[in-house]
Amino acid sequence: MQKKISREILHKAFSLMCTARSMSQIYEENSEVTSKYVHATSKGHEAIQLAVGLQLTKNDWVAPYYRDDSLLLGIGMTPYELILQLLCKKEDPFSGGRTYYSHPSLKREGFPKIPHQSSATGMQAIPTTGVAMGIQYQEKEGLIKPKKGEESVVVCSFGDASITEGEVAEAFQMASLKKLPILYLVQDNEWDISAHASEMRAVDATHYAKGFGLKTYTIDGTDFLESYLTIKAVYEEIRTKRIPILIHAKVPLLNHHTSGVRMEWYRDDLEEAKSKDPFPKLKKLLIENGFTKKELLEIEDTAKKAVANDYQKAISAEDPKPEDLFLNNFAPTPILEEKGIRSPKEKEPTVMVDSALFAIKELMTDHHECLLYGQDVGKRLGGVFREAATLAETFGDNRVFNTPIQEAFIIGSTVGMSAVGLKPIVEVQFADYIWPGLNQLFTEVSRSNYLSNGKWPVSCIIRVPIGAYGSGGPYHSSSVESVLAQIKGIKIAYPSNGADLKGLMKAAYYDPNPVVILEHKGLYWSKIKGTAAAKTIEPAKDYIIPLGKGKIVLESDLNASNTMCIITYGMGVHWALNAAKEHTGKVEIVDLRTINPIDEDLIFETVNKHGKCLILTEEPYENSFAQALSGSIQQKCFNNLDAPVYVMGAENLPAIPLNSILEFTMLPNSQKVSQKIQEILSY
Repeated sequence: MQKKISREILHKAFSLMCTARSMSQIYEENSEVTSKYVHATSKGHEAIQLAVGLQLTKNDWVAPYYRDDSLLLGIGMTPYELILQLLCKKEDPFSGGRTYYSHPSLKREGFPKIPHQSSATGMQAIPTTGVAMGIQYQEKEGLIKPKKGEESVVVCSFGDASITEGEVAEAFQMASLKKLPILYLVQDNEWDISAHASEMRAVDATHYAKGFGLKTYTIDGTDFLESYLTIKAVYEEIRTKRIPILIHAKVPLLNHHTSGVRMEWYRDDLEEAKSKDPFPKLKKLLIENGFTKKELLEIEDTAKKAVANDYQKAISAEDPKPEDLFLNNFAPTPILEEKGIRSPKEKEPTVMVDSALFAIKELMTDHHECLLYGQDVGKRLGGVFREAATLAETFGDNRVFNTPIQEAFIIGSTVGMSAVGLKPIVEVQFADYIWPGLNQLFTEVSRSNYLSNGKWPVSCIIRVPIGAYGSGGPYHSSSVESVLAQIKGIKIAYPSNGADLKGLMKAAYYDPNPVVILEHKGLYWSKIKGTAAAKTIEPAKDYIIPLGKGKIVLESDLNASNTMCIITYGMGVHWALNAAKEHTGKVEIVDLRTINPIDEDLIFETVNKHGKCLILTEEPYENSFAQALSGSIQQKCFNNLDAPVYVMGAENLPAIPLNSILEFTMLPNSQKVSQKIQEILSY
C-alpha cells in the first residue's frame, strides 16, 4: 500500500478540518442562535470523514449521517451552505429549511449524489443499499457502461449505535447476498447518546459485519494518513471487484451528542477522548511533510475568517415564507385523464390477477428500467397468487427476482432504485406483512420528495395483496388502508376489477410518486360467489386511469324517489352491487378506485344528489378511513343530507378468525348491506 499522499491533499484536508473546527466553535459561541434547531457536528470524526469525502467523484453516491458535516465539506459543500441548513433558511440547498443540519439531499452537477436522508437511526442503510442494487442492475443489463476505473461507488455512513438496528441487518444481508458495490462506513465513538457501547452492543461493528460475510477493515479513524490510504484502496477494490465492504473507524466524540444533549451531562471519558483528537495528529503529519508552523497558522486563520463571514451572511439570509410549506408535496404527474380502449371488441373477460400480469408484462417490455422483486415472485412460483407467473421466464432473473423475507428492505430499497433512474415494482406478499416495512414507507419513501425540496421523488409501485379470502385467518386477511392513508406523500389505489387494476397500474408506472396498489385476493380469480364482475375484458395496451378518479358503477333510476348512494371500493363494490339488486333503482354506487388522492368532487356531487349515504369498507369501521370520510361528507354536504352518513365495515375486533363461520360473522356481506340499505332508505 502507498504510504504517502500529496502535499496538495494534505493542505486541503487541513484547511477543511480547520473549517470544520471553526464551524463547531462558532456554533458553540453563538448557541443562543444556533441551538434553535438541534444539530450535531463532526468534531473528533473529521479525519475519516474528510478521507471519505475528498475521494468521492461525480459518479459516486453517498448517504451521510447527522454528524457528517466534515464529509460534506470534503465533497465540496461550503460552510455557508451548511450554515443555511443549520439555520433552516429558505436557500438551504438540501431541503429549503425543512430538515435538520447534516441531513443532506443533493443532486448537483459535478458532485456525488445524495438522496434524501432521514433522521431515523440507521434508516439510510436500506435506501442506500437500494442505490447499489440499482447500479448493479444497470451494469448487468447494459443500461450504463462506465469506463474502467470510473465505476460508481456507493457510501453509506452511520454511527456505531446504528448497527443494532434491525433494518441495518437487512441491508447487510442483501448487500452480501447480491455482492453490491457499497462501502458501509461505521464511525465508532462508543456512545449511543448517553449509553456506552459496553451497555448496548455484544460485539463491535467488525465482528457483527463478518457474520453477514462482509469484508471488513478496522482502522484508527483519527489518523488521516491511514484513513485516506485505506479509503483509497477500498474505493479501488469496490470499483474493480464490485463487492460490499465495511470500514470500522474508531474515533472520539469531542463535542456534544447534539446541541440538545451536552457532553458534560453524562460523559466521564472526556480527557481520554481529547487525547485521541485528530486535529493535532494532522498538524504533526503536515509538519513532517514540510509545512511550516507559520503556514499552518495562516491556514487556520483563513478558515476562521471564512467561517465567520459565512455565518454572518447566513444569519441575514431569507427565511422560508409560509406559502413555501405547501411546495413539493407530490411531484407533478403527467396522467390527468382516462385514455385508451377499456373494452376491446371480440375479447373474452379475464380474471383480475391476469389483468395485472398483462399490465406488468407490457410495461417491462417497453421499459428496460422496469423490474419486479419481492417474496416468491421469481421463476419457481411466480407469486403465491400467481400474480407474477411467467414474468421471470420472459424477462430473466435480473429483472424478476425473489428477495429474502425483508419487508423493510423490499419497500425501502425502492428509494435507491428510483434515485438511479429505475422504476421498481415490488410486492409485499400479504397486507398483514407490511408492518415491518412501515418505517421505511413512512420515514424514507413518503417523505423523500418533500424533504428534498423536490429533488428526489420516489417513483415506485408497491403491490400489496389484501383482504379476507378463503379462511386466511388472522395473519393473511387484514385490511390496512386506514393506516396507509395516514402516511402523507404516497398514493393508494384499490381497484375492484381487472380493467381498473390494469389502468391504474399503468398510471402508477408513469406517476413520479410512490404508489401503493392494494389488490384484493378474493377478487383475483372471482371464486367468491358474487364477484363475477371483477372479471373484465382486458383493456388495450394504451388504457390508463388517472389516480384520484372514482367511477359510478351503478346508477339509480332518475325517476325514483327516496334514493341513496354507497361510497365504497375493493370487495365492497361487489357486496354493494349484489345488495342493490334487492332495491331496484334506489341505489347509486361509487367505486372510489383510489384512496389517495380521493375523488371528492364525485363523492360530494353524488351525496348531494341523493341526500342519503352509506360508506362501505372491509376494515373494522371504528377510527377508519371510511369513518373519516363520513365526517368530511357530513361537513361538506350537511345542507343536502336527509339522514346521517352511515359507515359499515367489519366488526371492531383485533383480528379475523380462522374459522369460516367466525370469519363470515365478522365481515360485511351482501345480505348485511341490503339490510343497511333498507334501514337508510326508511330513515
